[in-house]
Amino acid sequence: MQEGRVLPPAQINKDLLTSILTTPKWYWPAVGVCSFIVLIASIVVGYMINKGLGITGLNRPVMWGFFITNFVFWIGISHAGVMLSAILRLAKAEWRRPASRAAEVLTIFSLMTAMTMPIIHTGRPWRILYWVFPYDFARGIFPNIRSPLVWDPSAILTYLTSSVLFVFIALIPDFGILRDNTTGIRKKVYTMLAMGWQGNVRQWKLQIVAGVLLSALILPVFVSVHSIVSWDFGMAVSVKAWHSTIFAPYFVVGAVHSGVSAVVFVLILLRWAYGWQDYIRKEHVEALCRLLIVVATGWFYYFCMEIIFGIYGREADEIAIRTLQFATYPWNIIMIIFIVTTYFLPICLWSRKIWRRNLYLVSAACISVNIGMWLERYILFIPGQINKQVFTFTWASYTPSVFEGIIVLGTFALVTLFLLLFSKVMPLIPLYDIKEGDILKTEIQVGRRTVPATFRED
Repeated sequence: MQEGRVLPPAQINKDLLTSILTTPKWYWPAVGVCSFIVLIASIVVGYMINKGLGITGLNRPVMWGFFITNFVFWIGISHAGVMLSAILRLAKAEWRRPASRAAEVLTIFSLMTAMTMPIIHTGRPWRILYWVFPYDFARGIFPNIRSPLVWDPSAILTYLTSSVLFVFIALIPDFGILRDNTTGIRKKVYTMLAMGWQGNVRQWKLQIVAGVLLSALILPVFVSVHSIVSWDFGMAVSVKAWHSTIFAPYFVVGAVHSGVSAVVFVLILLRWAYGWQDYIRKEHVEALCRLLIVVATGWFYYFCMEIIFGIYGREADEIAIRTLQFATYPWNIIMIIFIVTTYFLPICLWSRKIWRRNLYLVSAACISVNIGMWLERYILFIPGQINKQVFTFTWASYTPSVFEGIIVLGTFALVTLFLLLFSKVMPLIPLYDIKEGDILKTEIQVGRRTVPATFRED
């Protein structure tokens, strides 16, 4: 089929509901593999709770390792939803349409996964509620309310709540289509979720206004969440290497960098798995690659500034960290891999003919970005603690255990499992958004506009 051709609404419904109304042969094996990995990771978590954090590589003074690195990584992936849906919706970027739903649900599942990491990291998860939300006032013992550990849950829960509301509002028209294309118990469930959606002019106006308002209101939360995560480290008094004033924008841009890369890779997988070549077209991937180039360049600028600011201050701790990262094995090797995979490989997407139109190379670039961004968090957090003096002049090292690796692998399987299960009950590409884009494309061709109520299929 010719790329960019306008499809009839009935054909769009049939194609994009394939993941819900039919089951590909690969689906249940994929669910089974992900479920098995999550089960193994859950068993390891239970074993760690029973035996204690001693089975991990955490030690004094390195108290934050794989778990917190993974926490910051998944918070970063969650920023793709706002970037590709809210900001580009307000900017009226037409090429965002097939990517918006995948980005939004990836935001939700990444946040849910990220929230498990600090809980697991405590080793005693039943105690975390008190330290985050103090409730036993009769004891006269209160946690420090100035701690970022109190800010994080408030910001992340606000972000998660607004993201769920954002996705649900966008799903209402699709629920109406699912209601009309299913039977039995599923029809009853979709009827309840559609909340009386009929696709009239008034409902479309309310839905569009709600989407725009939520897009604007969620932007401050989008910026604040990863800024607060950066303050987790900047507020650590004992680790002087983290006292950088550029951490907040550096973390936010890095989060968008990893999040956009993850969404591009998910879209390429969906295009291949469900045969959605007519909806996730190469020009969509190419536009996202151009966005990725801009974000990557912005991130690299902040990365260089973070290093320059540390050296320019001429503090002994900063100089020691930079020496460790760039001149000491194995940190220098990790640093080289991190810089190459995070910036110099994806920047090859400048080449349209060689890279941007080749989905295999784009997939490799997106995977390399997320490998690099995970290593970036690791090399940013661990060396600062290794060179931290606690009570004595003891300098330690950190070697993650196999248990930590299994739990981190389990988080990737968990997000994948969530996406697979979501695709079985709700469309991963918004039907009404694709129809709206086709209508606008048709109206541009004939030189007139239309009413959103025509999205409804009679």
